[in-house]
Amino acid sequence: MTLPVESSSAVSEGMPERLWFALVVKPRHEKSVARGLRAKQLEEFLPLYRERRTWSDRTKAVEFPLFSGYVFCRFAYAERIPVLNTPGVVCILGAGEVFAPIAETEMETIRLIAQSGLPAKPCPYLSVGEVVRVEEGPLAGINGIVIRNKGATSVVISVELLRRSVAVELNSETVRAVPPGIAAAGGYSAAAVL
Repeated sequence: MTLPVESSSAVSEGMPERLWFALVVKPRHEKSVARGLRAKQLEEFLPLYRERRTWSDRTKAVEFPLFSGYVFCRFAYAERIPVLNTPGVVCILGAGEVFAPIAETEMETIRLIAQSGLPAKPCPYLSVGEVVRVEEGPLAGINGIVIRNKGATSVVISVELLRRSVAVELNSETVRAVPPGIAAAGGYSAAAVL
């Protein structure tokens, strides 16, 4: 699973600088990959969130990766082999031998969210202009177009490279992206300002 990247933001041979990269990992291997990278003395970052799970005999708070399927690691191009040889790592996000680094500002934002203590959890990646359906609250069932991805009650932080977002919930309504075929057939009835 690799994505095309622009050469201006890509890193390849000859770049000694240590940058942050997203590693694609096997399903449910995020924690073991993070431990493996740490054992190799590589700088890794696995942001987690807590969710209460109920079983027949107990309820427990369990930690899950904020970005399922990904672990962040800071390394130089010359250090790529130990990273790729870590059990559970599938690939480094990029295109072939050209890796796409994650902006330092995005990494700092994710780190601040993880350390803030505020309730954070994964949410769908919503783009400006995307059709969404309001799922809860007084506007439930109304389709809309996202015209601004900011709001007083919920802040959505996006990692462009991963096309993933994290919602820091203060008190927000739930919206879901409407698939393109359904959006075209059903139109929209209001503009949603998020």
